[in-house]
Amino acid sequence: MTDALKRLTDEGVAIWLDDLSRKRITSGNLAELIDQQHVVGVTTNPSIFQKAISGGDGYEQQLTELAARKVTVDEAIRMITTADVRDAADILRPVFDATDGRDGRVSIEVDPRLAHHTAATIAEAKQLAWLVDRPNTLIKIPATKAGLPAIAETIGHGISVNVTLIFSLERYREVMDAYLTGLEKARERGLDLSKIHSVASFFVSRVDTEIDKRIDALGTDAAKAARGKAGLANARLAYEAYEEVFSSDRWTALERDGANRQRPLWASTGVKDKAYKDTLYVDELVAPGTVNTMPEGTLEATADHGVITGDTVRGTYEQSRAELAAVEALGISYDEVVGLLEDEGVEKFESAWIDLLASTEAELKRLAPSEG
Repeated sequence: MTDALKRLTDEGVAIWLDDLSRKRITSGNLAELIDQQHVVGVTTNPSIFQKAISGGDGYEQQLTELAARKVTVDEAIRMITTADVRDAADILRPVFDATDGRDGRVSIEVDPRLAHHTAATIAEAKQLAWLVDRPNTLIKIPATKAGLPAIAETIGHGISVNVTLIFSLERYREVMDAYLTGLEKARERGLDLSKIHSVASFFVSRVDTEIDKRIDALGTDAAKAARGKAGLANARLAYEAYEEVFSSDRWTALERDGANRQRPLWASTGVKDKAYKDTLYVDELVAPGTVNTMPEGTLEATADHGVITGDTVRGTYEQSRAELAAVEALGISYDEVVGLLEDEGVEKFESAWIDLLASTEAELKRLAPSEG
């Protein structure tokens, strides 16, 4: 059997797991995935924590202790989530050391309710970095308009960042600009640029889901021919933008001072439409210097029947532009779709966070010691 995950790694794609739970940590499953499935990083988000903690497995003792201390629900959530991230970071530390800080990373997101508040996001990013207290943490900041200056300022303080919820090519260029601005701030402050790392999480499957829905509503044969192409085209053109920015004079000057490239990270790589191959967003997004963060199902599918044939991104740019133009020609607005997806992405994470607060509050009340 060919080892598709090893081949993917050999092509320069870092494999990260898009999931984390206490059970995954304590059972040895995460260590096993690192050892056997070439996993070199972990991403989390509010939805992942909501699912893990609401599932309850492994959290009872900590919740009981937090209830006894009468902590607020917000403090409880942060104590629980940072404990998981800290433990995962320790498991991944050998990878971090072996790759000189490039991989072995665990991401934790700022409170999604702060997505449109720059100063609060910066303060939260600093607090999370302090709370987790591991050099192989990435603080996730959404790529909203308010998030862009927060990204620059957080990077400027030497904190490594995973920029999340990127859907549009224009916003992605703004994210790269924010990263370079942050590095320039860090350099002015005399910080070691070689210690600062970043990834830019560019979402893939959600683009197809939204555009395909609009294509299906049109119902014509011409429309159907455009199904399932926009997500890949969008991501491939993002890589073109990445190549352009990270070959610029501005970047070269930072690189001379030890700076690391901000790698494109393919997010939302689980295939939602059963009409498509379940490894579509892995097989077709192979390019050097990228990260693919996969839900466990996608990781297993790739290991079982992924077809890794080398670089499937470079050399596709003209075709990708034509595919996005074909969608526009159907009357489907790219700008409207990506704007909607950003708004929905923030709302989904905020909703998951609110659900998590509610379920955790109920647990704290249930476990609270009786008075007296």
